[in-house]
Amino acid sequence: MRPLYAAGFTTAFGAHGIAANLGGFSEDAVTSLLVLGGLLALYDGAEVVLKPVFGALADRVGARPVLLGGLVAFAAASALYVVADRPGWLWAARFGQGAAASAFSPSASALVARLNPAAKRGRAFGSYGFYKSIGYTLGPLLGGVLVWAGGLRLLFAVLTVLGAAVAVWAARAVPVVPPLPKSRQTVLDLARRLADPGFLAPTAALAAATAALSAGVGFLPVSGRAAGLGTAATGAAVSVLAACAALVQPRAGRALDEGRLTARSGIAAGLLVTAVGLACAMLPGPAGVLTGAALIGAGTGLITPLGFAALAAGTPAERLGQTMGAAELGRELGDAGGPLLVAGAATLTTLTHGYAALAVLLAAPPLIGLLRRRPGGRETGGG
Repeated sequence: MRPLYAAGFTTAFGAHGIAANLGGFSEDAVTSLLVLGGLLALYDGAEVVLKPVFGALADRVGARPVLLGGLVAFAAASALYVVADRPGWLWAARFGQGAAASAFSPSASALVARLNPAAKRGRAFGSYGFYKSIGYTLGPLLGGVLVWAGGLRLLFAVLTVLGAAVAVWAARAVPVVPPLPKSRQTVLDLARRLADPGFLAPTAALAAATAALSAGVGFLPVSGRAAGLGTAATGAAVSVLAACAALVQPRAGRALDEGRLTARSGIAAGLLVTAVGLACAMLPGPAGVLTGAALIGAGTGLITPLGFAALAAGTPAERLGQTMGAAELGRELGDAGGPLLVAGAATLTTLTHGYAALAVLLAAPPLIGLLRRRPGGRETGGG
């Protein structure tokens, strides 16, 4: 399992390590905010388009070859900028990294599910999420040190070595998991499966968690500065968010496996905790920022492993790659949609109202579910 955890760390570290340092240390390549926005969107844009494609390919040829090919392609794309230190090649390298991550990220998730029995999947996905969170945390920090020491090329060189090392490790340690025979699937069959509540509910929760996480990382520093905090303190607030997400995920997965928590109740609780965290971020002063960061991190850390475990439990084994690719697409849309929602509401009113809009969006489904299940309440729908 450890090479799969390392693959999760690689995609998180590569995404945030470069994104956090493009604007400040690459004046020759980033000549305007528009260029910076394009470079930032390039990685995620490649993932949005290609993750479902590579997920389906993993079901067809096996997740292990797609995992290894994606890691090798990630190393090659990173090496491209190391060899050709030109602004134009930075675009090509960044797109190549995003395309490669689109291959090995859903493949790693599918292998986590295939290599673990149902009774251990919660813990496995919790550990996988823990290492991804560590990558998200260390990316901006360690990436900044590397760029300070040797420029953007040094960071790309480290990513080249990291991708190649994890590929070799996975080739040696991850067992061959042959693709399973499956019946022919039409586009209508796929649409029905993706529209099933067993897929939509966990995927929507994962998207909501990612939306809150992305909004917290992006806007809590703004709230921190408004509260009089310095750069180091606002950075610490974001680190608190990531650390809480990392620490909660393995514990949530273990609780699921041991029967102390169900996926449905855990996800609902995670959405409510995250919404409370966003509400705390509305409070003035440093206490609101730090409390909001801790609760947003804890809530999203609760949702993530339970959501993936629920998807794995409700998906035929021969379709795991396709499901994980589609779920990752949902997360990418949440990653983009959360900050856009907060920013849009903040532009019309204030940042406080932006937090409130996202909090209401997250809290509404579990609250509606609680009201519908309340004793004496009447369920809607047939059956």
